Formats: sequence, C-alpha cells, structure tokens
Amino acid sequence: MLSNRFNQALTFAAELHGNQQRKGSGVPYVAHLLGVTSIALEYGANEDEAIAALLHDAIEDQGGAATGAEIRRRFGDTVATIVEACTDADSTPKPPWRERKELYLSHLPTASPSVLLVSASDKLHNSRSILQDYRAVGEGVWDRFKGGKTGTLWYYRALVEAFRPTAVNPWLFAELERTVMAIEQLALDPSEITG
Repeated sequence: MLSNRFNQALTFAAELHGNQQRKGSGVPYVAHLLGVTSIALEYGANEDEAIAALLHDAIEDQGGAATGAEIRRRFGDTVATIVEACTDADSTPKPPWRERKELYLSHLPTASPSVLLVSASDKLHNSRSILQDYRAVGEGVWDRFKGGKTGTLWYYRALVEAFRPTAVNPWLFAELERTVMAIEQLALDPSEITG
C-alpha cells in the first residue's frame, strides 16, 4: 500500500523536524508527525494523504514557501496542496495567534476531503496530547499554548464546530469531538486530574 515514496517522505520529515520537540514535553516532534500519519492511515488515507500527514507542519515550522516548493518538487502537486491547506502561516514572524486560527477555521468548510482528513487527524492527535498532558501536569499545561487556557479551549471547540458540517470521516470527527469534550470537562473540574 505504501511505496518507497512514503519512505522518502518519512526521511524528509525526520530531517526537517529532527531538532524540534513538542511544546513543554520534550517529546521529539517526529512523534507527532508519526501520530498524525497513523491516525490518517487508520481512517483511510491514501499514500498522498499519508505523505501530507507526515509533512503537514513542514511549511509552517521549517522554511515557509521554500519548503513548500521542495515538497511540491519531491512529492507532487497533490501532497503540496494538502500541506499548504494545513498550514496556518508560512511567514516569519507569524501573524497574531487569534487571527491565524480564525483564518484557518474559515477555510475548513470548503476544504477538500483530503485536507479535512489530514487536518482532523492533526487536531485529534493534538487534542489527545493536550488531554494526556493535562492529566499529568494539570493547569500548567496551558502555559505551553499562545492562546492560554481560554484561547486553546475556544480553538478546539471551534474546530469541532467547523468540522461538523464537512465531509470529514464521521468516525474521525466523533473521536475528535469526544476528546475535545473530555478536555472541556476536565477544564471545568480540574480536581479530576489524576497525575
């Protein structure tokens, strides 16, 4: 099902993100890329979508438009188009956080099924990580995010509402919604933190 092209993308992603870590956790960033790709594959991704999942943060975090052009050269228009649509900023410095998130949310209703699959896989992996870290470290988890507690909770609820009317896989959407609800419930009653 996956060819040597996927292997090349895996190597490229590891090269691009090899020095990155997840916010506040020290986990190598490639773990996130593998997690997103795993979710996308579990929900039916084809090879282009799986490669885009591996590279979904490459433009945003590792070189902007030049990296986007390299993705297009190496992996083709379909992969590059998905990655571009999963990017909320390709400039440095990035626009203000809320502005970027609102713009990202506004494009989801018209996004292609491939973009929706990769984006929702990314947001599910992120929300699972937030939930796990929240249980482990408590309220301090919000210090990792530019939006803080209020902004992060707003963004993930807004993502759920933006994905709801789309053609994203219904089982993937349901899992994202359940995970976001678990974060919201824990945020309302942090005494349930078990860490």
